[in-house]
Amino acid sequence: MSSFGTLFKVTTYGESHCKSVGCIVDGCPPGLKLTEDDIQPQLTRRRPGQSKLSTPRNEADAVEIQSGTENGVSLGSPIGMIVRNKDHRPGDYSETDLYPRPSHADYTYIQKYGLKSGSGGGRSSARETIGRVAAGAIAEKILYEVNNVEIVAFVSSIGEVSMNRNAQDPTFQNILNTITREQVDNVGPVRCPDDGVRDEMVKVIEKYRDAKDSIGGVVTCVIRNCPIGLGEPCFDKLEAKLAHAMLSLPATKGFEIGSGFLGTQIPGSKHNDPFIHDAENNRLRTKTNNSGGIQGGISNGENIYFSVAFKSAATISQEQETATYDGKHGVLAARGRHDPSVTPRAVPIVEAMAALVLCDEFMIQQARSATAGLLKK
Repeated sequence: MSSFGTLFKVTTYGESHCKSVGCIVDGCPPGLKLTEDDIQPQLTRRRPGQSKLSTPRNEADAVEIQSGTENGVSLGSPIGMIVRNKDHRPGDYSETDLYPRPSHADYTYIQKYGLKSGSGGGRSSARETIGRVAAGAIAEKILYEVNNVEIVAFVSSIGEVSMNRNAQDPTFQNILNTITREQVDNVGPVRCPDDGVRDEMVKVIEKYRDAKDSIGGVVTCVIRNCPIGLGEPCFDKLEAKLAHAMLSLPATKGFEIGSGFLGTQIPGSKHNDPFIHDAENNRLRTKTNNSGGIQGGISNGENIYFSVAFKSAATISQEQETATYDGKHGVLAARGRHDPSVTPRAVPIVEAMAALVLCDEFMIQQARSATAGLLKK
């Protein structure tokens, strides 16, 4: 389906080469100061054509709020947002009428629906994520105003080049505690905060770009100042909702939270997070954070951090042996403009989906708490 969320709900629309893409956000509370200026920065961070490491498709991705606000304030009614496609070239994809692109959604869409978009990836294209990022900017503003929530994502690996993501490493934890979006963007187009591996990551992307190929990577995200108590046992655990959100993104192939898969190599005696008393705030904290800020599916007030794996982009300009829809052997050389690595541009998209999950869970918890307060004691 094209909708995500329960109380804070976003529905996206549009294909990669249609006239426009966008979304409807339902559930935004009234009284939020909101203009295009609150939304545009994240769309600008996501847009194509940012550097030589991304697709040369040139889109400004300028957002227009169509409904749900008046005089720069939300009304509580659905907020409609539109981004017009300018640099679209549907003719670049005529060969996909004959060939399903290897590892793309062409074949499965036809099998499911009986037809597919004739240009680009249609709904499977990363253009669809524009609506998510626009909606995420609203969710993020709500979270920041009510609890000073900060959400920062960055590239932690490209191909086989990776920064240290060991949950027990003090340097990595310091990055999670202090990294800002400004720092992520100012280090260059690859958006990796580790200067020890950043240049190598750029070289890897350039190598595959020059070979008309692609390469994948990992985006790591940290959420700071998350309220305690978000998440629902048993099926809607907070990490399960985050995993759902992240794995709904194009090109994602993996999700891990906290110590992740490396945590399986650490005995419980060293992996457990001991509780300590925080005298300044008069509450319990954890000495370490291998849990990644979530225990029993519920946020515990520590930093929530997770990583998302993005595969190598399926559409490349190399000739590939494959088969036509009717089963005849052939060679496909895709045209169009493609990212040699989608990972750097995925950073604001991951942040947006994290904001959507947290805002929705925050509203659900607020509804529960408010109702409990009305009960006769």
